Amino acid sequence: MRILLVDDEVSLVRALKQILRQQQYDVDCAYDGLQGLDMARAGIYDLLLVDIMLPRLAGTDLVRTLREDGDTTSILMLTARGTEEDKVLGLDSGADDYVVKPFGTAELLARMRALTRRVGDLAGVHVLAEGDYILDLVQRSVGYHGATVPLTHKEFQLMELFMRHPRQVLSRAVIFDRVWGYDTSVDSNVVDTYIHFLRKKLRRGPSQAAAPSSDIRTVHGIGYMFWPAPAPPRDAL
Repeated sequence: MRILLVDDEVSLVRALKQILRQQQYDVDCAYDGLQGLDMARAGIYDLLLVDIMLPRLAGTDLVRTLREDGDTTSILMLTARGTEEDKVLGLDSGADDYVVKPFGTAELLARMRALTRRVGDLAGVHVLAEGDYILDLVQRSVGYHGATVPLTHKEFQLMELFMRHPRQVLSRAVIFDRVWGYDTSVDSNVVDTYIHFLRKKLRRGPSQAAAPSSDIRTVHGIGYMFWPAPAPPRDAL
């Protein structure tokens, strides 16, 4: 799992980064609100840990801005003030949970696990659905317009990334990092190649003569965005 930690206490950030990496988390760090906002918008994270009191942009404003952008990433607020008013302020801004400083490692990790379980990253969710697309994470298959679309392993990973982050612009660098990781033997142009393969397989409608799906949109100069059309209502099926 990839985590973004936003806190201006350098000693705390260093300690948490070490603890989280020992738990096999991949951790990026920001030390003020604006930097955290930029990193959250540019990257793909499974969980954000955000301090309420941050320089340049308050943590509550950071969270509120992300929610207004349509970002649904789970967010755990870190606060040094444990009053009910402060807790309500954090939750009302769009955070999913909070933990009061100073906190124990066991409590923090437990709250993180609870949040990731809710979004199905660790357990409980086996199917993702967006528009006419159904992704079975157990069978590793994709359903589209009532038919199963055969995908290679990398194509499936690419589709899963898009469906976990619909209507969000993903840069080529982010896509490459999340699907191909640190495999330096792979040319970065592979992203465009696989997008081409995926589009051809996800044609609009069952006809093989149909145009390739435009649900995977090109964002010129940046990357791609998955924007599926809404699924038809049940009474229309």
